[in-house]
Parts: sequence; structure tokens; C-alpha cells
Amino acid sequence: MSSSTTAVSPVLRVAPAAPAEAAAYFRASLAFHADVSDVAAALAAGGDPGFVVLDSRSTESWDQGHVPGAVHLPTALVAEQAGQLLDRSVPVVTYCWGPGCNGATRAALALAELGYQVKEMLGGFEYWAREGFPYETWQGREQRAADPLTAPVDAENCGC
Repeated sequence: MSSSTTAVSPVLRVAPAAPAEAAAYFRASLAFHADVSDVAAALAAGGDPGFVVLDSRSTESWDQGHVPGAVHLPTALVAEQAGQLLDRSVPVVTYCWGPGCNGATRAALALAELGYQVKEMLGGFEYWAREGFPYETWQGREQRAADPLTAPVDAENCGC
């Protein structure tokens, strides 16, 4: 008799979670994160979006480019200055440079520990600019063409 072995895909070496567990995880993820395009759409709609955007980077980074209307509060100063700049009744969406930086996560943690409702904007400033949304610099307003690897170039949104 020959023994036959079936190769297991690296993707399935650890089995997927049960559907109920997966639903709970993804529901929780959405409670903690906001998408760049959703933040941009809410801000572009005009009126009160129901949240404030917080840039947690350094002053030099802020000057290089930031989301219009964002509050500037570097992560290291959150504990000291959040109470002067933010209303505890208004949810905060934090961002930093991009997916390779956890400054927005650290700022969100500091805000949550101070009693603020908070989400992190996935992709940070990098994806804000790469998706073609306008931003402000120390020299004025700028906007780049959307990167086709991050945003649809012939549609208003990705449809997700």
C-alpha cells in the first residue's frame, strides 16, 4: 500500500475561524478603524461629520502635508494637551504617516486611556495623498493624482 499525503496550503495551515468568531473579529475591527476614503467622503459631505481628525505627527511632518481641518497633536503631547484641544463628547480619528507607522495607534491608545472614543485611520497620510485627496502644506493646498494601485482612477470610489 502506498501512503498519500496531501499538501496543505500555507494559507490553511491554521484553519479559518468559525464564522461567528470571524464576524465578531471583523465587527470589532470596524469599531477600531476607519478607511481613508470613508473619512474623506464624510469630510467632503460638508457639515459636521460627527468626528474630529487628529494628526499625531511632528510639526515638520504636519507642515509637509496634512488632512484639511485636522487637529495637530503629536503623540508625545496627547496626555498633556488633549483636554485643551479636543471635546470628549466627539469621537476622534487619528492618523500618522502610513501603514508602516504606529504613531496613530499610540495616539489612539493615549486618547482612549483619557476617556475619548477613538478610531485609527488606516493608511494614514500616505494613503490620503496616494488616493488623490487634497491636503494642506505650509505653502497651501495641494493634491496629487490618484495612484491606480490604491484608488480607482475612473470612479468616485472603489465600491467596497
